[in-house]
Amino acid sequence: MRYLNYLLLAAMLGALQGCFPVVAAGVGAGALMASDRRTSGAYIEDESIETKAFGQISTKYKDTAHVNVTSFNRHVLLTGEVPNDAAKSEVEKIVAAIPNVKLIHNELAVSGLSGMASRSSDTVITGDVKLRFLNNKDFQAHNIKVVTENGVVYLMGMVYRKEAAAATEIASTTKGVQRVVKVFEYLD
Repeated sequence: MRYLNYLLLAAMLGALQGCFPVVAAGVGAGALMASDRRTSGAYIEDESIETKAFGQISTKYKDTAHVNVTSFNRHVLLTGEVPNDAAKSEVEKIVAAIPNVKLIHNELAVSGLSGMASRSSDTVITGDVKLRFLNNKDFQAHNIKVVTENGVVYLMGMVYRKEAAAATEIASTTKGVQRVVKVFEYLD
């Protein structure tokens, strides 16, 4: 029963990726922004970038692509699947045209769309990594975003190299993780 509760919590945390620190700590958005390393303006712009990009991409590639857009301090990570190289380039151009985007990490795969089983597994992996982050003493879990696509874990955030190393070690030793890709902005 206890394992089932952890599994359910992990799935919920994965589904609430952007809201994870609020859910885990039980604090409001104001307190979250106060402890975030981004400025409040960057935090709001990240939300806006994600919303605008997702809307434009899903309008253009409604049934032919599965694209996740994650922004942290105006650095954008694109993950998912697109049907061809032209679509991969076009998605990147769409995101590049959004105001305030500093950098794009295009990790889109040219392949068929992932299935529900793969996406569910990714959600569990994300939740497991986040839960393991909570038990560490080397960094604050809310400073790192975790995105999982096809067993590959992407780590984003504004971190010190020591924090990046600790987070990478935790993620790489989590069950089901195939590979870890660091998309950090280093503070040192």
